[in-house]
Amino acid sequence: SRPILDMSYSRHFLDFQGSSIPSSMKKLVVTKLSQNFREAVTLQQDSPVPLPGDGDLLVRNRFVGINASDINYSAGRYDASVKPPFDIGFEGVGDVVALGLSASADYTVGQAVAYVKAGSFAEYTVVPARQAVPLPSVKPEFLTLMVSGATAYLSLKELGDLSEGKKVLVTAAAGGTGQFAVQLAKKAKCHVIGTCSSDEKGGFLKSIGCDRTINYKTENVESVLRKDYPEGVDVVYESVGGNMFDLALNALAIKGRLIVIGFIAGYQNPTGLQPIKAELLPAKLLKKSASVRGFFLNHYLSDYKMALQHLLKMYERGDLVCEVDFGDMSPEGKFTGLESVFRAVDYMYMGKNIGKIVVELPHSVNSKL
Repeated sequence: SRPILDMSYSRHFLDFQGSSIPSSMKKLVVTKLSQNFREAVTLQQDSPVPLPGDGDLLVRNRFVGINASDINYSAGRYDASVKPPFDIGFEGVGDVVALGLSASADYTVGQAVAYVKAGSFAEYTVVPARQAVPLPSVKPEFLTLMVSGATAYLSLKELGDLSEGKKVLVTAAAGGTGQFAVQLAKKAKCHVIGTCSSDEKGGFLKSIGCDRTINYKTENVESVLRKDYPEGVDVVYESVGGNMFDLALNALAIKGRLIVIGFIAGYQNPTGLQPIKAELLPAKLLKKSASVRGFFLNHYLSDYKMALQHLLKMYERGDLVCEVDFGDMSPEGKFTGLESVFRAVDYMYMGKNIGKIVVELPHSVNSKL
């Protein structure tokens, strides 16, 4: 162990209880591009703990979030110019254990923060202070809002045109981001329909206000939509792709909007995409004056802090359920430690989770934080 930085000009640079930060740590690194997460990613046992620069925080991660797009990142689909090895993981919540002098103007050691930045699948991550979000405490529920909640909030706000009485269809509604789309659409006094894969998920969806759940394992989604919503649905929050995209497109009402926030059905395929009947798309959209819009959170970062503050206030007031799934019901139990990230990704792609999948990182370091 070693103190993290020279302390000659600030006491901020050491864990405030006086315990030192280890010199090495575990982290996950993409060592080969592949849509198979287990093939792409390696757990490194003794990577050096990074040093924060003048405007940075060193965050000891306590909880990290699993996203469907982790597989896209490890497959190299977001930026073809990035070559392995590179760090992975998009979001974390933890304690500030060291920081640079400029960063100490706004942050202190021991403070709870959340962040969205590549490299969270590690015991320690350097985060620019301007990208961090101060939190009242280290709770996994806050992590659900960072990517999943913000995606639902901003996409529906910017593209959904929600208003009272509108019919909103949410696919994969019991998932990490679907849970927020359901609740936010209900707050806008919409009628919400949610697709899911089990009766247990249907029960969860009803508990957060979903008006109609469709278990696609036991019900025919197309038939239900045609029978119960003959006029169509006004907004679709779509994250599945493939056949579900086609069903959702066909179910749109006049002037309906389909918001694409993902296509998880295609992420693990070597080709990346399941085919959709896109050659009919122009005719279908024209016939209904309908629209299909894509939403990628990175393109809305100017509104991100506003969205997050709004969601944090809703959660603190008790107006938002932030369901966390630690994998307690998975065959090998709770997702604990970086080595369990692999299981957590598998669990998500098996469609088992209710809410946001979160991995806890316990720390055995001698610290009172």
